[in-house]
Parts: sequence; structure tokens; C-alpha cells
Amino acid sequence: MLFQGLPGFSRRLQGLAGLLGRVPSQCAACHAWPSQRICNACVARFAQPASRCQRCALRVPAGVAVCGACQQHPPAFDACLAAVDYAYPWAGALADFKFRADPGWAGTLATLLRSTPWVEPAIEAADRVLPVPLSAERLRERGFNQAALLARHLAGARADAHSLLRLHATEAQSSLPRAQRLRNLQGAFAIEPARAAALHGQRVVLLDDVMTTGATVHAATLALREAGVAHVTVVVLARTAME
Repeated sequence: MLFQGLPGFSRRLQGLAGLLGRVPSQCAACHAWPSQRICNACVARFAQPASRCQRCALRVPAGVAVCGACQQHPPAFDACLAAVDYAYPWAGALADFKFRADPGWAGTLATLLRSTPWVEPAIEAADRVLPVPLSAERLRERGFNQAALLARHLAGARADAHSLLRLHATEAQSSLPRAQRLRNLQGAFAIEPARAAALHGQRVVLLDDVMTTGATVHAATLALREAGVAHVTVVVLARTAME
């Protein structure tokens, strides 16, 4: 999937900062004042589109559509789109959003996602947008599900935070290899029984904030496939370089 030179993207990128929040503040990247949460110059610098694998959103050389790993072992989901790399300044923004109780980042980050090539068409083509759910314990601890806030900003009434359930918490995943993550996530997701029939044959966007090994969205996709979901596009704000 090649994003460089996509028609109209430069104009959208230039206008993005005007949509990234209306209340003046200090730019989280360059600390310019007054600004939106991320100023126009920093959006242009740190949110440039990249050539990414259509199946897992890892960076690939120009002209490559699907990386070798996905050709050998295709993921359970059909496509994956990512706005940015998990790097400065987005890693810090996500830490503020998730761990420092700042849900005000949701509108800014959702606008960045919607302005990413191919994300808006994927959302418009979906019957519903499902945020990756948190466990009840994690939700109580954090106070909100960051993916659900993003979904609400992106999809409005088509955001569905009730059909996909997380049955139990898993141990911290950040330092674990993919195989261990997959084991931890076995049986972690299920479909709300009363809503399962409505999902049959639908196209859905599965939305999360960060994708590292893909273990979480893989496990969630398996639960959706069991309910008969026809097509799953994973959309994430940030993609790490790990695989």
C-alpha cells in the first residue's frame, strides 16, 4: 500500500492542524504557544504517510504491498491500517491519553486517524466500528476505554462498544514475545450472545490505539470470525516496529 504522493493528501495534511482541537494550548511536540495539542508544523513533520504492509501495517519498501511474513502466515484479519509509527511525539501523547487520565486527546488522535489515507473509506465501508475492549478490572483502574473514545469520535452511531467483550484481564503484555502474548490472550475475547446474530456477514473495523505484535487484534478477530463476521479491517493509531 503506497501512500507517498497520494492525490489530495498534502492538502488534507496542511489543514489537519485546524481540526486538531480548537482550544489554544502548548504543542506537545515543539512546545509552541499558543497552539493546538499538536501544531501544524509538527503534524506535517511527524505524521507523514509511509509505505506499509496491507495486512499488518509494518513499514515495507516502496512498491511492496504485503510483507514476507504475512505472505507466509496471513493474519486472521483482512487488512490493517496505521496512522503513524509508535514513536515521538505520538508515544508520549498515547501515554498521556491512556495512563495519565487525559481523555481530551481522543478528538485530536481521532482526527489524525481519519486523515490517514484509506482509513476514512474503511470506516465508511464498515457496518460497525468495534473498539478493542478492556477488562472490567482495567476499565475501573483507568476510568475509560481509550479505543472506545476514539471509535465514538470516528464513527458516531456506528461505534459499537458492546458486541465484543473482554472476559478477563491479562498480564502486562509490553515486554512479552508474540507467542507468549497469544497464549495469554487465548479465550480473552467473546461476543455478547444477544448481539452475535447481528454480526453475521458484516464488515467491521476493529479499532485499537497501538499494535505491537498483533496478538491482541488477532485474538479479537478470531472471536469475530466465530460469530460469522465477513471482513475485518484493523485500524490502529500507532504501529510499533516489533513483529
